[in-house]
Amino acid sequence: MVIKMKKKKNKNAKLGQQATILRRFGILTGVIVLLFMVLLFRLYHMTYLNRQFYKDKLKEIADVKIEGNSAPRGRIYDRNYNLLVDNRGMKTIYYKKDKNITIKDELQLARDVSSHLDLDINKLTLRNLKEFYLAEHPEEVSTRITEEEWEKLEQRKLNQGDIENLKIDRINDDDLSIYNDDDKKTAYLYYLMNSGYTYDEKIIKSNVTDQEYAYIAEHNQMLQGFNIKLDWERVYLYGDTFKTILGTVSDNNQGLPKELKAEYLKKGYSLNDRVGISYLEQQYEDLLRGTKARYKMLNRYELVLEEEEVRGHDLVLTIDINLQQAVENILKEEIILAKATPNTEFYNRSFVVVQDPNTGEILAMSGKQLLEGSNQIHDYTPGVLTSPMTVGSVVKGASILVGYNTGVIQIGQYQVDECIKILSTPIKCSWKTLGRINDIEALAMSSNVYQFKIAMKVGGAVYQYNQPLKINPEAFDIYRNTYQQFGLGVKTEIDLPVESLGYHGTSTLPGHLLDFAMGQYDTYTPIQLSQYVTTIANGGSRLKPHLLKEIHEPTANSELGKLQEVIEPTVLNTIDTEERFLNRVKEGFHAVTMASYGIGHNYIANQYDPSGKTGTSESFMDKDGDGVIDTETISTAFVGYAPSANPKMSIVVMSPDVNNPNGRSSYSSMVTRTITKRVSDKFFELYPL
Repeated sequence: MVIKMKKKKNKNAKLGQQATILRRFGILTGVIVLLFMVLLFRLYHMTYLNRQFYKDKLKEIADVKIEGNSAPRGRIYDRNYNLLVDNRGMKTIYYKKDKNITIKDELQLARDVSSHLDLDINKLTLRNLKEFYLAEHPEEVSTRITEEEWEKLEQRKLNQGDIENLKIDRINDDDLSIYNDDDKKTAYLYYLMNSGYTYDEKIIKSNVTDQEYAYIAEHNQMLQGFNIKLDWERVYLYGDTFKTILGTVSDNNQGLPKELKAEYLKKGYSLNDRVGISYLEQQYEDLLRGTKARYKMLNRYELVLEEEEVRGHDLVLTIDINLQQAVENILKEEIILAKATPNTEFYNRSFVVVQDPNTGEILAMSGKQLLEGSNQIHDYTPGVLTSPMTVGSVVKGASILVGYNTGVIQIGQYQVDECIKILSTPIKCSWKTLGRINDIEALAMSSNVYQFKIAMKVGGAVYQYNQPLKINPEAFDIYRNTYQQFGLGVKTEIDLPVESLGYHGTSTLPGHLLDFAMGQYDTYTPIQLSQYVTTIANGGSRLKPHLLKEIHEPTANSELGKLQEVIEPTVLNTIDTEERFLNRVKEGFHAVTMASYGIGHNYIANQYDPSGKTGTSESFMDKDGDGVIDTETISTAFVGYAPSANPKMSIVVMSPDVNNPNGRSSYSSMVTRTITKRVSDKFFELYPL
């Protein structure tokens, strides 16, 4: 009976196991069927519902597009459509590393190609040659790494770069003595092939000979990675004239400069693209850059052109290249002549800016500097934007306007020009005692004292000879705010990527307010002075100075493209004053150059009915280059415009450190006046009244 019961239990257990297995199998079958149905649905979804999407994806993967190299840039013209900057085609050999190439194959490739190219082995550095030796003898050089150093590598106390540097250091002169000039040429080519990013296109040689070009063209399928192309370079039709401000473009091997890399990569550039890296080329990169050609890759060696490259937009500048040439030549000649006169041992540079005061267009601008100990002049035009100077009395047009605006003086008001003495400070006078004078005479004869008395009233001071002077420090803000409305001490917003503000004094001592009022405190650049005088000339509109006049569409030939845009004048602000006050300033500027008592005679010829203001300032310089300002000098400046009633031009000339007040004689160079006269004469020769 017991045996029967056991058999029955075993049978029931087996039946239970079988049921469990069947249930699990059923579940598994159901899962498989469900997954199969999902798979069928996905297949249906891909094949029918989303068929076009996946066809496009397949095409995108298989249809590889490659961009060509940087397309030729747009050309640059002057205002009269004289071509200034063009592109010139040049035959170029380049190399793009194949991802499957071995070091051994690449070394052999360098040997094969180097024998057919003329390469300058003087550019091969010692490290380049050692790297070549390491590539040829890797196992031998590896034995020079000690077991201890290998252990440090495993322990991460050294990295692979450290090991490679140790290998390079342990390659000696005896190792390198096996190489002759042909080997060194191979080594230099190998370096060029491996410089920069691994899979970037490397420019091996530009301006190649017909024989070099033909060799690569005929054998490019056997020379794995080598190829040819027609590249371009910038050509300057007027030589070095205005070349600094035209700017530069990165070269073939440079690509994106480090300091601009992040900015350009965000805009979709490639690392090896050639871009504008200074001044106008950089400022108008988005317009000047061309559109690259696009190719479809058929195989590793064959590309089919799909879209032609398009040159960038052509730009027309505001510059008159004939006036610019004349200005640069005048500066060169007059700087050399002035340097030969007494008391000019600290003088070496002058600047000129000529503008259209009605539009803000810059017609010419230049700075030239004499190299120390020679008669060689080099270009210093960037100093127009970046070289501030204590400018002296030229700012008195703005200073006297402070007096009118605050009501401390009235039009036609007389004051006595007499020396001013504040306790514990040097006496302050005009260049001579001028006696009782009005506002026009104060400008015409450049009275410092007239401005001092205005400043003291603006500051709420009660003046007594040789007694302390107390002023309200807010007077500095009143002056500075007025000056800034003219562009003094603020960015002019000229269309160039660099511009300096100049020095802003921080002291609020009473004597410094008097200095401020006569242009002896803050410093200003030539372009700031130019904006200042154009604002006076045009009746109170501070215009943005600009070098771009027109934008033209690209063309496939040598013709200037269709006009796309004309740059209109931009008014940054208007002077906050009454019209009668600004007209009074203009009347004073006219008296400077045209009244019998004015001190600005012969800066611009009377026949052009000019207005202007002279400036002479005490300056200081670091004579011995030790970082300490230790030497007093005299700087001169002139701002003006003509004709006075309807100005066609404004001019600024600045000559820092032109005279030594402690020199052996009393002679003072008049180079600023001479430059102004010659440049203004040339302007009216080109643009007669």
